[in-house]
Amino acid sequence: MAKQLVLPRPRVRRLSISAALLAFFLLIAEPAYASSNLTSSVTIPPIELSLESTQPVAPVEEFDPTPSLLELDAVKTVDATAMALVSVAARQVDLARQAEGAKSIAQELIAANYTWSAKQFTCLDQLWTKESNWNYKARNRVTGAHGIPQALPATKMEIVGTDWRTNPVTQITWGLKYIKERYNTPCAAWSKFKRSNWY
Repeated sequence: MAKQLVLPRPRVRRLSISAALLAFFLLIAEPAYASSNLTSSVTIPPIELSLESTQPVAPVEEFDPTPSLLELDAVKTVDATAMALVSVAARQVDLARQAEGAKSIAQELIAANYTWSAKQFTCLDQLWTKESNWNYKARNRVTGAHGIPQALPATKMEIVGTDWRTNPVTQITWGLKYIKERYNTPCAAWSKFKRSNWY
């Protein structure tokens, strides 16, 4: 068994470093005395070396930057999942550009996020058919209300997404949220619309 060098105890090393720093500070702090006449000495305690080791030292592993097959598989899985989500979102947007597709997306969002009945969707359909005919490009020239839910001002929809001008799913998501917060149900919003021609 090869004998290995035992490093000095940390306390001894700390004392040595402290003494060296003190001497350096004294030379810097008092430049008037830093001449050839000034001599300073630092006593460093002796370091005891032992060639016998009581504990085995583990070999140091070298870092290999190449990703493992397991890491590569994880990256592939994440990329595939992300691409699938993007693909689904793109299909939803394309589908919602037509009135029937927008209605289908609204039903999916209601089923996933709200506890509204089928009757509530009927009220929503009547409301948004009257407001925009489910057209994501609909714009009221007088008020500036925009999109499927006719948000006024249209910039309100930015809380859901900055793509509200071109993304009908963003508009539907915002419209459902607005109805829930303001009226609790689409039928209550529809009743309000019938009374005052706005909701």
